[in-house]
Amino acid sequence: MTDFFDSVVPDSESDSASSEESGSEMAQHGCEGSEEIASRAELESQTPSIVKQAIGELLKTGVVDESAKRELFGHCVTHQTVINQKLEPLDLALRLDTHRGVAFVVVADGDREQEPSDDADAWSHPLVRRQRLTLEQSLLIALLRQAFVMHEQEMGVGQTNVKIAVDELLPQYLTYFGDSGSDQKNESRLLTQLDHLKGYGVVSGVDKNQEVTIRPLIAHLANPRSLTTLLETLQEKCGADTGEEKS
Repeated sequence: MTDFFDSVVPDSESDSASSEESGSEMAQHGCEGSEEIASRAELESQTPSIVKQAIGELLKTGVVDESAKRELFGHCVTHQTVINQKLEPLDLALRLDTHRGVAFVVVADGDREQEPSDDADAWSHPLVRRQRLTLEQSLLIALLRQAFVMHEQEMGVGQTNVKIAVDELLPQYLTYFGDSGSDQKNESRLLTQLDHLKGYGVVSGVDKNQEVTIRPLIAHLANPRSLTTLLETLQEKCGADTGEEKS
C-alpha cells in the first residue's frame, strides 16, 4: 500500500525542485530578453557612420557642395532630420538648397526673427568664429552675385557651374576701386581678394584658364538683406566723402 500511495501522491520535494528549475529558466530567459532589447536599443541610438561623416564635414568646413562631394551631399539630404537632431544641442542647424546643390550650417537662432540691435557685436556663438568682410570684399561678392544671377536667368537654377573669367571681372572691379595704372598690380589685387573669398566657400581657386567658379553658397551669403546693408553702407560713405569735399 505504501508503494501505491507513494506512486499516486506527488512528491512535494520533486515538485518544489521542478518549480525552482522552471522559475530559474524563466528568469534566465527574461534576463536574456532584457539584454537583447537593451542591446537593440543601444544599436538604434548609435549614430550611423555616414551621418557622422556628414556632420564632421559640416562642422569642419561649414558647407558641402554637391558638385565637389556628391556622396556627402546625398547623405545630408537623406539624413537631414537626424543631422539636425545631432546639431540642435549645439544651437546649429543644417540648411539645404537642393536646387543649387549646397548644404550648409547656420546658427539656429539666426533663422528666427529678431529685433534689430544697435550693437553689431551682440551676436555670438561659442563654436562659430565671426569674421567681417572688408568693404572691398563685400563689393566683390556683390559683383560675383550679379554674375551668378545673370547665369541662372539664362541657364536656369542649378543647371551648370557658374564661371567667370578674371579678365571679365577685372573691369567691373576697377569701376569701384580705381585703376592703379599697372595692369599687373590691378590683377594681383583682384586675385588676392578672390583668394580671400575662397576661404568663405563662395568661389573656387583660379584655374588654368584664368577662370573662377562661383559657388552656389553665394546665393545665401549675398542675400537681399546683406546686399541692402551693403548699399546703405556705401550711401553713408558717399555722403561722408561729399561732406568732406564741401568743407
